[in-house]
Amino acid sequence: MRYRDSGVDIDRANEATKSIRDSVRRTWGSDVLSDVGHFGGLLRMPEGYRDPVLVSSMDGVGTKLLVARMAGRYDTIGRDLVNHCVNDILVQGAKPLFFLDYVATGKLDPDMVAALVRGLADACEDNQCALIGGETAEMPDVYRHGDFDLAGAIVGVVERDAIIDGSSIVPGDTILGLPSSGLHTNGYSLARKIVFDRLGLSVESEVEELGTTIGDELLRVHRSYRDCVEVLSNKVTIRGLAHITGGGVVENLPRILPAGTAARIDAGSWPVPPVFPFLAREGDVPDGEMYRVFNMGLGMLAVVPGDQVDQAPREIAGMVVHRVGEITEGDGFVDVV
Repeated sequence: MRYRDSGVDIDRANEATKSIRDSVRRTWGSDVLSDVGHFGGLLRMPEGYRDPVLVSSMDGVGTKLLVARMAGRYDTIGRDLVNHCVNDILVQGAKPLFFLDYVATGKLDPDMVAALVRGLADACEDNQCALIGGETAEMPDVYRHGDFDLAGAIVGVVERDAIIDGSSIVPGDTILGLPSSGLHTNGYSLARKIVFDRLGLSVESEVEELGTTIGDELLRVHRSYRDCVEVLSNKVTIRGLAHITGGGVVENLPRILPAGTAARIDAGSWPVPPVFPFLAREGDVPDGEMYRVFNMGLGMLAVVPGDQVDQAPREIAGMVVHRVGEITEGDGFVDVV
């Protein structure tokens, strides 16, 4: 017997590696010291840091993968993954240095892997982050034919005295909201249940209320806030940042609130994208559940001193910055009113 008789094709894996080489290399700067195919990725610490602290995170894109598979489109979820991870370290003030990806599948499709990595590379390039390594695993006894998973890890750096941890947040601070592009990468198990099971729609179904197809709506790319936060930090003091992912506003904002504080979010102070009321109505989802599952149009929250809020830009790179609430006294709860 040969290895391919068990479902693993080494030649196909080598073909996939060759197809992604150019995409990976275009994300590199002079700090990358290794090449594609090395056992480990090498990157020297950029110059200019006095007291650098490394910040790391890893994540996946959840069941949004299933929508990508239904649509046969794989480049957008690579961008989703990188942008999600960038935002997760951005909230502590870190700039990304490098990214690692992991792709696992039942049967390796070089074209699919190439599309995934192109998306990863595009987002890494946009975020000035090197795609320095990864792993592609073909596991036919773990994943069914057509199934795959995608995960990634990111490492960034921040000066120790510039770490953002929310510890300086006080009652009276203002909460600014940066708009999401849609669902981003959370709530897809519920969204899929509503649109595909309950409504019987397909990824090609046009929905007039949304102004696009279900596939295009659900595959909107998770937005990166790297540049937006940099602009904002040059205008005001950012005391805390919350990336609104799984758990929504009501469970992510408390992660940065110090003892003795709480938050009030003013519903109606920002425009909610039509996909959210559509899902709420068609799925008969209560308001409280919507705010716990989805971002509701807010991808990132920034807490700034109340006396500096007028200095904050009203718009950054085409995104309107909304005043969505205030820090209050309390025990860490978030009240949406």
